[in-house]
Amino acid sequence: MRDSDGEGGGVPRSHPSNLPLPNPHSDPNLQFSGTDDDFSNRHSSSSATGGTSPGYYNDYPSSFSGECSPYNMSPWNQTMASPWSHHSDASMAGGGGAPTMAPGTSLIGSLVREEGHIYSLAAKTDTLYTGSDSKNIRVWRKQKDSGGFKSSSGLVKAIVISGERIFTGHQDGKIRVWKVSPKNGLHKRVGSLPRLRDFLRGSLNPSNYVEVRKNRTALWIRHSDAVSCLSPTDAGQGLLYSGSWDRTFKVWRINDSKCLESVVAHDDNVNAIVAAFDGLVFTGSADGTVKVWRREQQGKGTKHVAVQTLLKQEHAVNALAVSAVAPVLYCGSSDGLVNFWEGERHLVHGGVLRGHKKAVFCLAAAGALLLSGSADNTIYVWRREGGLHSCLSVLTGHTEPIRCIAVVEDNGAEGDEPSGASGSASRWIVYTGSLDKSIKVWRVCDEAPDPLLQGPGGGDAPQMFDRYPGDSFGGAGSSSRSSFR
Repeated sequence: MRDSDGEGGGVPRSHPSNLPLPNPHSDPNLQFSGTDDDFSNRHSSSSATGGTSPGYYNDYPSSFSGECSPYNMSPWNQTMASPWSHHSDASMAGGGGAPTMAPGTSLIGSLVREEGHIYSLAAKTDTLYTGSDSKNIRVWRKQKDSGGFKSSSGLVKAIVISGERIFTGHQDGKIRVWKVSPKNGLHKRVGSLPRLRDFLRGSLNPSNYVEVRKNRTALWIRHSDAVSCLSPTDAGQGLLYSGSWDRTFKVWRINDSKCLESVVAHDDNVNAIVAAFDGLVFTGSADGTVKVWRREQQGKGTKHVAVQTLLKQEHAVNALAVSAVAPVLYCGSSDGLVNFWEGERHLVHGGVLRGHKKAVFCLAAAGALLLSGSADNTIYVWRREGGLHSCLSVLTGHTEPIRCIAVVEDNGAEGDEPSGASGSASRWIVYTGSLDKSIKVWRVCDEAPDPLLQGPGGGDAPQMFDRYPGDSFGGAGSSSRSSFR
């Protein structure tokens, strides 16, 4: 099993399923009888200061796995610096005190709940969903606490929105499906993946069982370990992909909640999955690989064929993202690097974005921008233009690792122009969730002043390389390609 702390050869981490789950903080105002239900608001804070809530506390013993809850013992607790980062805090600030930010980029709010570490985010227009190790999915509207809903399925590791449905992936291997009630605006659970009837029907047939670990079998239509990532296709295809620590990804048809396929994809946890362009699906794993799969229709079902392994390394792959405006795949890993590949019919390794001091845990693409969140408590804002990447901003304020990022277009009122931004610049509202139990809200502009970096830079500033030392893809002039024809 690969390490996830940014250094190879570390002590292998225990499998999370062998560790006990801590008891979540009990909420006396939250009515919960063992079934998923809605719950009412309780005290929270929302401020523009980004300061620490006086209500912060730790109520979990630190000996448990951080993925099960406290983060101290988990692979997310990055104590080793990236071998590719040698810059100082002063150099990250461009020689000054605070890191440089592009015009119009600023912190505009901080959302705080006393519900535990933030592991997942999903946003749509002015609504934000946040998942934590409290089992609660909190709803924020216009940056105000708007209640939420709770599941009995454990830590909320992934949230995605597809049409009118909200899908949540949980520590216990379940995927819950939610909708907003048109009557009262509350969220109701409308199903789970797989459906109970499919589970019961399948359990009667011995051929539906597969070996998930030594001396243990499970139904192929159900994840046998934590659901770590979710990715929907567009509405026309109507599919949902789920990746799991059981080393598989599964394909679900959204309209009838049917599991179409289960693929044993990696030798270790599947940490990231992205349904992308031209029927391609990308997966990243703790085994240090990034794989490409092609989706093929087979009657009413699907079949996924492994096309190429883009990356093989010792460091765990934690996050993947695909550019919204170009066929570019980004990969964030525990060595603090962001690799990227470019091309439509052929993917070519384009280079590496270097800057983070510790592991990269999350990526999000918006327009020409890429945002990367790290265990070094920072978020880097990168822009791709003319095939070159530049670092526009380094967002600071969190006091613990960044675990998740969500982005929506900024549709502020006309005339609400951010200070320093031109009218032609695109603006985005960026939400960042952290193990410091807060969500910070940023307004990010893609207009570049003198960027912190463009191309191979000097000094200790963030850098983009065509290739990095020891790159298995060859030298800077390498023409190696990954063909998908």
